[in-house]
Amino acid sequence: MARIVAGLAIALVGAPAGAQPATALQSGQLAIVINDADPHSVAVGAYYRQRRNIPTANVVHVRIPGKPHALDPARFQLLKQQIDAGLGPDVQAVLMIWTAPYRVACNGITAAYTLGYDAAQCARTCAPGQPSAYFNAATRRPFSELNMRLSMLLPTESVAQARALIDRGTAAGFRTLPATAYYLATSDSARNTRAAFFPAPGRIAARRLNTRTLRTDALEGARDILIYQTGKAAVDKLDTLDFVPGALADHLTSFGGDLLDSASHAGQMSSLRWLEAGATASYGTVSEPCNYWQKFPNPSVLFKNYVQGNSAIEAYWKSVAWPAQGLFIGEPLAAPYARR
Repeated sequence: MARIVAGLAIALVGAPAGAQPATALQSGQLAIVINDADPHSVAVGAYYRQRRNIPTANVVHVRIPGKPHALDPARFQLLKQQIDAGLGPDVQAVLMIWTAPYRVACNGITAAYTLGYDAAQCARTCAPGQPSAYFNAATRRPFSELNMRLSMLLPTESVAQARALIDRGTAAGFRTLPATAYYLATSDSARNTRAAFFPAPGRIAARRLNTRTLRTDALEGARDILIYQTGKAAVDKLDTLDFVPGALADHLTSFGGDLLDSASHAGQMSSLRWLEAGATASYGTVSEPCNYWQKFPNPSVLFKNYVQGNSAIEAYWKSVAWPAQGLFIGEPLAAPYARR
Protein backbone atom coordinates (compact mmCIF):
# COMPACT_ATOMS: atom_id res chain seq x y z
CA MET A 1 0.00 0.00 0.00
CA ALA A 2 2.83 2.43 0.83
CA ARG A 3 4.33 1.96 -2.63
CA ILE A 4 0.97 2.65 -4.27
CA VAL A 5 0.53 5.88 -2.30
CA ALA A 6 4.08 7.00 -3.02
CA GLY A 7 3.54 6.30 -6.71
CA LEU A 8 0.41 8.41 -6.65
CA ALA A 9 2.34 11.26 -5.07
CA ILE A 10 4.96 11.16 -7.82
CA ALA A 11 2.27 11.03 -10.51
CA LEU A 12 0.54 14.09 -9.05
CA VAL A 13 3.72 16.12 -9.18
CA GLY A 14 4.20 15.46 -12.87
CA ALA A 15 7.10 17.16 -14.59
CA PRO A 16 6.81 20.91 -14.07
CA ALA A 17 10.38 21.62 -15.14
CA GLY A 18 9.55 21.67 -18.83
CA ALA A 19 6.01 22.96 -18.57
CA GLN A 20 5.01 26.44 -19.72
CA PRO A 21 4.09 28.51 -16.63
CA ALA A 22 0.38 29.13 -16.17
CA THR A 23 -1.27 32.53 -15.95
CA ALA A 24 -2.30 33.03 -12.33
CA LEU A 25 -5.45 34.67 -11.01
CA GLN A 26 -5.41 38.38 -11.84
CA SER A 27 -6.30 41.38 -9.67
CA GLY A 28 -9.36 42.13 -11.80
CA GLN A 29 -10.72 38.67 -10.93
CA LEU A 30 -10.37 39.22 -7.17
CA ALA A 31 -12.81 41.07 -4.90
CA ILE A 32 -11.87 42.34 -1.47
CA VAL A 33 -14.26 42.58 1.48
CA ILE A 34 -13.62 45.27 4.11
CA ASN A 35 -15.23 45.32 7.54
CA ASP A 36 -16.06 48.98 8.13
CA ALA A 37 -16.58 48.25 11.84
CA ASP A 38 -12.89 47.29 12.17
CA PRO A 39 -10.34 50.12 11.68
CA HIS A 40 -7.57 47.60 10.97
CA SER A 41 -9.63 46.07 8.18
CA VAL A 42 -10.24 49.51 6.68
CA ALA A 43 -6.55 50.48 6.80
CA VAL A 44 -5.26 47.17 5.43
CA GLY A 45 -8.00 47.04 2.81
CA ALA A 46 -6.98 50.45 1.47
CA TYR A 47 -3.35 49.36 1.32
CA TYR A 48 -4.17 46.09 -0.41
CA ARG A 49 -6.37 47.81 -2.96
CA GLN A 50 -3.56 50.22 -3.83
CA ARG A 51 -0.77 47.60 -3.94
CA ARG A 52 -2.77 45.14 -6.05
CA ASN A 53 -4.68 47.69 -8.14
CA ILE A 54 -8.05 46.17 -7.24
CA PRO A 55 -10.86 47.74 -9.32
CA THR A 56 -13.31 49.96 -7.43
CA ALA A 57 -16.16 47.72 -8.54
CA ASN A 58 -14.46 44.77 -6.79
CA VAL A 59 -14.50 46.35 -3.30
CA VAL A 60 -17.33 45.29 -0.98
CA HIS A 61 -17.99 46.96 2.39
CA VAL A 62 -19.71 45.16 5.26
CA ARG A 63 -20.14 45.79 8.98
CA ILE A 64 -19.31 43.05 11.52
CA PRO A 65 -19.07 44.70 14.94
CA GLY A 66 -17.28 43.16 17.88
CA LYS A 67 -14.78 40.93 16.04
CA PRO A 68 -16.54 37.63 16.93
CA HIS A 69 -14.37 34.58 16.38
CA ALA A 70 -17.34 32.63 14.99
CA LEU A 71 -20.61 33.39 13.21
CA ASP A 72 -23.71 31.26 13.49
CA PRO A 73 -24.91 29.87 10.15
CA ALA A 74 -27.87 32.25 9.85
CA ARG A 75 -25.77 35.36 10.42
CA PHE A 76 -23.12 34.06 8.03
CA GLN A 77 -25.71 33.47 5.31
CA LEU A 78 -26.76 37.13 5.51
CA LEU A 79 -23.10 38.16 5.25
CA LYS A 80 -22.54 35.93 2.24
CA GLN A 81 -25.61 37.31 0.50
CA GLN A 82 -24.38 40.85 1.11
CA ILE A 83 -20.95 40.03 -0.33
CA ASP A 84 -22.32 38.18 -3.35
CA ALA A 85 -24.72 41.01 -4.18
CA GLY A 86 -21.72 43.30 -4.74
CA LEU A 87 -19.83 41.01 -7.13
CA GLY A 88 -19.79 40.92 -10.90
CA PRO A 89 -19.71 37.68 -12.94
CA ASP A 90 -15.98 37.93 -13.68
CA VAL A 91 -14.98 37.80 -10.01
CA GLN A 92 -13.44 34.37 -9.43
CA ALA A 93 -12.18 34.82 -5.85
CA VAL A 94 -12.80 36.84 -2.69
CA LEU A 95 -10.38 38.11 -0.04
CA MET A 96 -11.87 38.87 3.39
CA ILE A 97 -9.66 41.45 5.10
CA TRP A 98 -9.90 40.82 8.84
CA THR A 99 -8.75 38.30 11.43
CA ALA A 100 -12.12 37.52 13.00
CA PRO A 101 -14.63 36.10 12.32
CA TYR A 102 -12.78 33.11 10.93
CA ARG A 103 -15.23 30.25 11.39
CA VAL A 104 -18.90 29.41 10.93
CA ALA A 105 -19.77 26.85 13.61
CA CYS A 106 -17.30 24.02 12.75
CA ASN A 107 -16.59 25.29 9.22
CA GLY A 108 -13.75 27.59 8.26
CA ILE A 109 -15.26 30.86 7.03
CA THR A 110 -13.39 30.56 3.73
CA ALA A 111 -14.73 27.04 3.16
CA ALA A 112 -18.25 28.08 4.13
CA TYR A 113 -18.11 30.99 1.71
CA THR A 114 -16.74 29.02 -1.25
CA LEU A 115 -18.61 25.74 -0.80
CA GLY A 116 -21.59 26.70 1.34
CA TYR A 117 -22.02 25.94 5.04
CA ASP A 118 -21.76 22.19 5.71
CA ALA A 119 -24.01 21.35 8.68
CA ALA A 120 -23.48 17.60 8.26
CA GLN A 121 -19.76 17.99 8.93
CA CYS A 122 -20.57 19.74 12.20
CA ALA A 123 -22.76 16.83 13.30
CA ARG A 124 -19.64 14.62 13.11
CA THR A 125 -16.46 16.62 12.71
CA CYS A 126 -14.33 13.47 12.54
CA ALA A 127 -16.37 12.02 9.70
CA PRO A 128 -15.07 12.13 6.10
CA GLY A 129 -15.76 15.43 4.36
CA GLN A 130 -17.55 16.33 1.17
CA PRO A 131 -15.17 16.31 -1.82
CA SER A 132 -14.25 19.58 -3.47
CA ALA A 133 -14.74 19.77 -7.24
CA TYR A 134 -11.71 22.06 -7.34
CA PHE A 135 -9.29 19.49 -5.90
CA ASN A 136 -6.34 19.26 -8.34
CA ALA A 137 -8.57 20.75 -11.05
CA ALA A 138 -7.20 22.26 -14.26
CA THR A 139 -9.74 25.09 -14.46
CA ARG A 140 -8.52 28.69 -14.48
CA ARG A 141 -11.99 30.18 -13.76
CA PRO A 142 -13.52 28.38 -10.77
CA PHE A 143 -16.63 30.56 -10.49
CA SER A 144 -17.36 30.61 -14.21
CA GLU A 145 -16.81 26.88 -14.66
CA LEU A 146 -17.56 25.31 -11.26
CA ASN A 147 -19.74 27.95 -9.55
CA MET A 148 -17.08 28.22 -6.79
CA ARG A 149 -15.64 31.57 -5.79
CA LEU A 150 -12.38 30.80 -4.01
CA SER A 151 -11.84 32.70 -0.76
CA MET A 152 -9.02 33.57 1.59
CA LEU A 153 -8.65 35.57 4.81
CA LEU A 154 -5.99 38.26 5.18
CA PRO A 155 -5.42 38.68 8.96
CA THR A 156 -5.21 42.22 10.32
CA GLU A 157 -4.32 41.87 14.02
CA SER A 158 -1.28 44.03 13.25
CA VAL A 159 -1.55 46.58 10.44
CA ALA A 160 2.23 46.66 10.08
CA GLN A 161 2.47 42.87 9.76
CA ALA A 162 -0.43 42.81 7.30
CA ARG A 163 1.29 45.40 5.11
CA ALA A 164 4.52 43.40 5.23
CA LEU A 165 2.58 40.29 4.22
CA ILE A 166 1.04 42.15 1.27
CA ASP A 167 4.48 43.40 0.24
CA ARG A 168 5.81 39.81 0.27
CA GLY A 169 2.96 38.72 -1.95
CA THR A 170 3.52 41.49 -4.48
CA ALA A 171 7.27 40.81 -4.49
CA ALA A 172 6.75 37.12 -5.33
CA GLY A 173 7.69 36.49 -8.94
CA PHE A 174 9.50 39.80 -9.42
CA ARG A 175 12.54 37.61 -10.00
CA THR A 176 13.16 33.91 -9.58
CA LEU A 177 15.07 33.30 -6.36
CA PRO A 178 16.92 30.13 -5.41
CA ALA A 179 14.54 28.33 -3.06
CA THR A 180 13.74 25.01 -1.42
CA ALA A 181 10.54 23.16 -0.60
CA TYR A 182 11.00 21.42 2.76
CA TYR A 183 8.92 18.45 3.92
CA LEU A 184 9.35 17.18 7.47
CA ALA A 185 8.49 13.69 8.70
CA THR A 186 8.35 14.27 12.44
CA SER A 187 8.27 12.03 15.51
CA ASP A 188 4.54 12.80 15.85
CA SER A 189 3.22 9.79 13.91
CA ALA A 190 -0.46 10.78 14.25
CA ARG A 191 0.25 14.04 12.42
CA ASN A 192 2.41 12.50 9.68
CA THR A 193 -0.42 11.22 7.48
CA ARG A 194 0.78 13.36 4.56
CA ALA A 195 4.30 11.96 4.47
CA ALA A 196 3.52 9.49 1.68
CA PHE A 197 2.60 12.45 -0.53
CA PHE A 198 5.83 14.38 -0.11
CA PRO A 199 7.37 15.16 -3.54
CA ALA A 200 10.53 13.24 -4.30
CA PRO A 201 13.78 15.02 -3.39
CA GLY A 202 15.39 16.67 -6.38
CA ARG A 203 15.95 19.90 -8.29
CA ILE A 204 13.98 21.83 -10.91
CA ALA A 205 16.73 23.82 -12.56
CA ALA A 206 14.40 26.05 -14.59
CA ARG A 207 12.80 27.25 -11.34
CA ARG A 208 16.06 27.28 -9.30
CA LEU A 209 14.09 25.13 -6.87
CA ASN A 210 15.09 22.15 -4.71
CA THR A 211 12.87 19.71 -2.81
CA ARG A 212 14.06 18.11 0.43
CA THR A 213 12.51 15.60 2.82
CA LEU A 214 13.88 15.59 6.36
CA ARG A 215 13.24 13.32 9.34
CA THR A 216 13.27 15.85 12.15
CA ASP A 217 10.83 17.72 14.36
CA ALA A 218 11.80 21.22 13.26
CA LEU A 219 13.66 23.00 10.51
CA GLU A 220 16.42 25.27 11.80
CA GLY A 221 18.45 27.99 10.12
CA ALA A 222 17.07 27.59 6.58
CA ARG A 223 17.18 30.84 4.58
CA ASP A 224 15.52 29.86 1.30
CA ILE A 225 12.08 28.47 2.17
CA LEU A 226 9.41 28.40 -0.54
CA ILE A 227 7.31 25.61 1.02
CA TYR A 228 7.45 24.20 4.54
CA GLN A 229 5.01 21.40 5.40
CA THR A 230 5.13 19.34 8.56
CA GLY A 231 3.04 17.50 11.12
CA LYS A 232 3.29 18.88 14.66
CA ALA A 233 1.01 20.46 17.23
CA ALA A 234 3.44 23.37 17.43
CA VAL A 235 6.47 24.15 15.29
CA ASP A 236 9.70 25.23 16.97
CA LYS A 237 12.57 27.41 15.73
CA LEU A 238 10.50 29.58 13.40
CA ASP A 239 12.58 32.55 14.53
CA THR A 240 15.67 31.01 12.90
CA LEU A 241 14.13 30.84 9.42
CA ASP A 242 13.85 33.05 6.34
CA PHE A 243 11.05 32.60 3.80
CA VAL A 244 11.26 33.80 0.19
CA PRO A 245 8.43 36.08 -1.03
CA GLY A 246 5.37 33.97 -1.81
CA ALA A 247 6.30 31.15 0.59
CA LEU A 248 3.61 28.68 1.69
CA ALA A 249 3.76 26.94 5.08
CA ASP A 250 1.39 24.82 7.17
CA HIS A 251 1.34 22.15 9.86
CA LEU A 252 -1.04 19.23 10.20
CA THR A 253 -2.73 19.66 13.58
CA SER A 254 -6.35 19.84 14.63
CA PHE A 255 -6.82 23.50 15.51
CA GLY A 256 -4.25 25.53 13.57
CA GLY A 257 -7.08 27.41 11.89
CA ASP A 258 -8.61 28.42 15.23
CA LEU A 259 -6.53 31.54 14.83
CA LEU A 260 -7.05 33.25 18.18
CA ASP A 261 -7.91 30.26 20.38
CA SER A 262 -5.67 27.44 19.11
CA ALA A 263 -3.42 27.55 22.19
CA SER A 264 -6.38 26.50 24.33
CA HIS A 265 -6.34 23.16 22.49
CA ALA A 266 -3.38 21.49 24.25
CA GLY A 267 -0.94 24.15 23.09
CA GLN A 268 -1.55 23.80 19.36
CA MET A 269 0.00 26.53 17.23
CA SER A 270 -2.12 29.04 15.35
CA SER A 271 -1.53 29.29 11.60
CA LEU A 272 -0.96 33.00 12.22
CA ARG A 273 2.52 32.11 13.47
CA TRP A 274 3.53 31.08 9.94
CA LEU A 275 2.61 34.49 8.55
CA GLU A 276 4.36 36.24 11.43
CA ALA A 277 7.50 34.18 10.69
CA GLY A 278 7.54 35.31 7.05
CA ALA A 279 5.32 32.94 5.05
CA THR A 280 2.88 34.52 2.59
CA ALA A 281 0.00 32.04 2.92
CA SER A 282 -1.05 29.18 5.18
CA TYR A 283 -3.89 26.85 6.10
CA GLY A 284 -5.39 25.27 9.20
CA THR A 285 -8.56 23.59 10.42
CA VAL A 286 -10.92 25.32 12.86
CA SER A 287 -12.49 22.22 14.44
CA GLU A 288 -11.39 18.65 15.23
CA PRO A 289 -10.95 17.00 11.82
CA CYS A 290 -9.10 13.85 12.93
CA ASN A 291 -6.00 13.24 10.86
CA TYR A 292 -7.45 12.58 7.41
CA TRP A 293 -4.87 13.78 4.93
CA GLN A 294 -7.77 14.84 2.70
CA LYS A 295 -8.65 17.64 5.14
CA PHE A 296 -5.20 19.21 4.79
CA PRO A 297 -3.10 20.46 1.86
CA ASN A 298 -1.76 17.52 -0.15
CA PRO A 299 1.97 18.25 -0.53
CA SER A 300 2.28 16.90 -4.07
CA VAL A 301 -0.79 18.70 -5.38
CA LEU A 302 0.21 21.97 -3.73
CA PHE A 303 3.75 21.75 -5.04
CA LYS A 304 2.72 20.89 -8.58
CA ASN A 305 0.16 23.65 -8.94
CA TYR A 306 2.26 26.36 -7.32
CA VAL A 307 5.39 25.56 -9.29
CA GLN A 308 3.39 25.42 -12.51
CA GLY A 309 2.30 29.03 -12.02
CA ASN A 310 -0.90 29.06 -9.96
CA SER A 311 -1.40 31.80 -7.39
CA ALA A 312 -1.33 31.01 -3.68
CA ILE A 313 -5.11 30.91 -3.39
CA GLU A 314 -5.45 28.63 -6.41
CA ALA A 315 -2.69 26.23 -5.39
CA TYR A 316 -3.87 25.97 -1.79
CA TRP A 317 -7.51 25.43 -2.70
CA LYS A 318 -6.57 22.82 -5.32
CA SER A 319 -4.58 20.90 -2.71
CA VAL A 320 -7.36 20.19 -0.17
CA ALA A 321 -9.76 17.38 -1.07
CA TRP A 322 -12.22 17.87 1.84
CA PRO A 323 -11.93 21.53 2.86
CA ALA A 324 -15.10 22.18 4.92
CA GLN A 325 -13.24 22.62 8.21
CA GLY A 326 -10.36 24.49 6.66
CA LEU A 327 -9.31 28.14 6.74
CA PHE A 328 -7.11 29.59 3.98
CA ILE A 329 -5.14 32.66 5.08
CA GLY A 330 -2.61 35.01 3.53
CA GLU A 331 -2.07 37.03 0.36
CA PRO A 332 -3.97 35.28 -2.43
CA LEU A 333 -2.32 36.67 -5.57
CA ALA A 334 1.27 35.68 -4.73
CA ALA A 335 2.51 33.66 -7.71
CA PRO A 336 6.30 33.22 -7.90
CA TYR A 337 6.23 31.11 -11.06
CA ALA A 338 3.32 32.54 -13.04
CA ARG A 339 3.69 33.57 -16.66
CA ARG A 340 4.20 37.33 -16.80
